[in-house]
Amino acid sequence: MSKTTRLIQRGRSDAQRVQTVNIPVARASTVLFDSPEHLADTQRRFETDEAVATYGIKNMPLRNAFEELACELEGGHRAVTLPSGLAAVSVALLAVVRAGDHVLVSDSVYGPTRTFCTETLAQFGVSTTFFDPLVSGPELGGLMRPNTVAVYLESPGSLTFEVQDVPAIAKAAHERGAFVIADNAWGTGLLYPVMDYGVDIVVQPATKYLAGHSDVIIGAIVANERAWPRVSQTAHNLGQTASPDDIFLTLRGMRTLALRLQRQGETGLTVARWLEQRPEVARVLHPGLESDPGHALWRRDFKGASGLFGVELKPSSSRQVSALMTGCPHFGIGYSWGGFESLIVPANLRHGRTVRPWEGGPLIRLHVGLEDAQDLIADLEAGLERWKSAA
Repeated sequence: MSKTTRLIQRGRSDAQRVQTVNIPVARASTVLFDSPEHLADTQRRFETDEAVATYGIKNMPLRNAFEELACELEGGHRAVTLPSGLAAVSVALLAVVRAGDHVLVSDSVYGPTRTFCTETLAQFGVSTTFFDPLVSGPELGGLMRPNTVAVYLESPGSLTFEVQDVPAIAKAAHERGAFVIADNAWGTGLLYPVMDYGVDIVVQPATKYLAGHSDVIIGAIVANERAWPRVSQTAHNLGQTASPDDIFLTLRGMRTLALRLQRQGETGLTVARWLEQRPEVARVLHPGLESDPGHALWRRDFKGASGLFGVELKPSSSRQVSALMTGCPHFGIGYSWGGFESLIVPANLRHGRTVRPWEGGPLIRLHVGLEDAQDLIADLEAGLERWKSAA
């Protein structure tokens, strides 16, 4: 079956006793047993990581179904559920590092990922080197040290949308025994099957496209067989999970993921191509555009585009940028993305870039939702007129 079909039919959980389309929500902390012997037998089975439940934090039907579907999406061996995307980032890194280790991290990762490395990992004696997201495989190999245990990627890069040569980077990392971790929020496994290209651990901020309706905060990690024991044990030791209500909403959102991504990708490219022709725009940062520096790699590795991209404006004041963004009825001003609605925010690089700093003009980030493309274009056209008037 294609992934589109599997997203509809899989993730039903063997523990579901009543065959409903959507798995009922079970809000439970305590699991009851028939006898002390039943409890002891279940505990023994639990220790071998079978899909049995002894307590509400693990192996409950909804959670098992979500993790099964996350594996179908990303192509991994097993998955764990986390309370947020940043929790998935943190657990994935903590699973593979020990005190004294070294990690390589792309300079264009999600800002809080960068902060977690420079602050939290540093407190535990783990050092981080940030590298140019456009590095080649051999160049990355030259950055690795004897104690390098992980390479962390995000492609396209956060805010600036650089496309990385994941197969070449993964090959160089594996030759030296390191794990490869990738944040796959932009494309998900539908558009970007990064595990097919050598990634060991996928970080999935399921808050975004998987849930799809801006009403859930949740994360997941999908691991291959090599990485799974570390990921599973670390998540368990840290007590990470998510509420059954949030898991239910995310499962429901995943059933329509393929259709939403297709529509948002098509509309996003329509809007991006229109913006590319505007005199007020210096550059559109979208790998699906033929003019983008990462377009060739995008065409090679991706199966489509999502609706998130950046727009560099011609030199202008903060007053002009504010005038553009304020008063767009179809673009909300707010963080996160991946829902059905369009959003616009200044691309704040406050977390810094140490290897490839942003040297362009004012940068905004657009998330294109499910609205009609012409309505969104009319909105932006009026915003660019305000931008000119505010000069």
